[in-house]
Amino acid sequence: MAAKALDKARFAVTTWGMAQLMRIQAWRYSEVREWLARENLVAQVKIRDGSQGRWYVFHKGKVTSRRGLHPKPDVVMTFQDAAVAARILRPKRDQLEFLSAAKTFQLEVTGTDHLITWFTTTLTKMLSAGNRYGVKMKDGTIRYTNNTNGGPVFVYVKDGKIVRITPMEFDKSDARPWTIRARGKEFSPPHKTTVSPHTLAWKSLIYSPDRLLYPLKRVDFDPHGERNPQNRGISGYERITWEEALDIVADEIKRVKREYGPGAIMNGSGSHQNWGAIGYWLSARIRFFNSIGWTPIVHNPDSWEGWYWGAVHHWGQSTRLGGGETFSTVEDCLKNAEMIVFWSSDPEATAGVYGAQEGTIRRRWLKELGIPLVHIDPYFNHTAAWLGGKWLAPRPGTDSALVLAIAYVWITENLYDKKYVFERTVGFDKWKAYVLGESDGVPKTPEWQEVETGVPAKDVRALAREWGTKRTYLAPGGYVGFGGACRTATGTDWARGMVYLMAMQGLGKPGVNLGCLQQGTPLDTRFYFPGYAEGGMSGDLDATGLSLHMYQRMP
Repeated sequence: MAAKALDKARFAVTTWGMAQLMRIQAWRYSEVREWLARENLVAQVKIRDGSQGRWYVFHKGKVTSRRGLHPKPDVVMTFQDAAVAARILRPKRDQLEFLSAAKTFQLEVTGTDHLITWFTTTLTKMLSAGNRYGVKMKDGTIRYTNNTNGGPVFVYVKDGKIVRITPMEFDKSDARPWTIRARGKEFSPPHKTTVSPHTLAWKSLIYSPDRLLYPLKRVDFDPHGERNPQNRGISGYERITWEEALDIVADEIKRVKREYGPGAIMNGSGSHQNWGAIGYWLSARIRFFNSIGWTPIVHNPDSWEGWYWGAVHHWGQSTRLGGGETFSTVEDCLKNAEMIVFWSSDPEATAGVYGAQEGTIRRRWLKELGIPLVHIDPYFNHTAAWLGGKWLAPRPGTDSALVLAIAYVWITENLYDKKYVFERTVGFDKWKAYVLGESDGVPKTPEWQEVETGVPAKDVRALAREWGTKRTYLAPGGYVGFGGACRTATGTDWARGMVYLMAMQGLGKPGVNLGCLQQGTPLDTRFYFPGYAEGGMSGDLDATGLSLHMYQRMP
């Protein structure tokens, strides 16, 4: 009871102080005065049960407030209870608490869209007015830092416009990079970030004349009359208000449910869209569709399909969706590997998702160390052209035959780790019988695979023998768990085959692992950063595993 009384007192004092702070900031800063003069409205801040509230009148740049509930406010900010309000409205609020409250409906704001935006911005401005961000540069620009889904960048701004976006160049005040000592050499990355090409193109995207900034409706589409679907893609568009757009969508949801039932509403999510309050699978989007009724689209893991549907059944790794781990494998590879096999792997061109070329310098170190390289790909890809080495070109979709032939050589010539297979695997005898043809009468010899893949049998034997006698890293895909081969008709078998081959050679032993040096740099296992499946930086503390993982600080 005492805690609740204290929260109510805090709410009363804080909401009263908000009006005083607005007046003070308007007196101190012209930008606040100009902002307050933009709109005339009544805003209500209250507790959901109506037990407490304060309303604010904004009129010609002036602010007045009264305790209680206004009969007709333009904007209403509602908190679940006084405790939530006290946490969110305090000057030094926790941003994760704020985001979590918004995503879990502990905080709601209703009213006309542009007035909501204005009022919430006003609350932010009264705390941030006078703050100066960024670094002034000699050319008159202000340099800001920004973390994108394609890498951290410097953003240079002048007169409110982006001038350029660049990778970050670190200086003496920043932490030094890691160093790997291998085979008498020392390797450290450059003291700067790398950025994916799509991030460097964001300026043109932001200022594109084709960028949609407001809702549009087809000119001959009447949601209450003739819809003219035959003119889709033919007739033009006209601008409508956000209120009109919301009404159209809401009415269509009601119509479809009324005429066809809730199962007629379908929704899905892409693999790597912009995440946040409504973007990801673990988000308010799911709660919304659960509330109206829907048919969810079961997402196919299109980036790692073969691993998800195939490899996961042979080594688990469900937390990696069937792919492998890469923790600290760069150091092990540089120190201990005697050969690397790039299979359906072109990290110089397709490094995977949001990565840039940060792995390029690490692969250059392979050349410095003289580690032998093999590339298995239907075409002579960019990585093979740059790094050099032996290139084998199987016909697309026939990689599984090549896997079987390599295993055949290892089994018949005793080139696999029998002790590891005996102690750490199950079912090898069944696999062995199939490879040797004992179960189906078809020995999977290099000659047999040559008919399927087009790769000469002599080359397969040479590869299998070298692989079987050297500590070898296998690089399947741009990084572990990807690769174009996993998306073919035989992709599940190929991914399973990658696991089989690594198991036969002793996965996890020094110099025997998965990776193409795109990931796996030295890792501080005491530091934890939330991944996207845990809500990322979206701040949903209650509806994801973020709070538990942050508590455990798992690497």
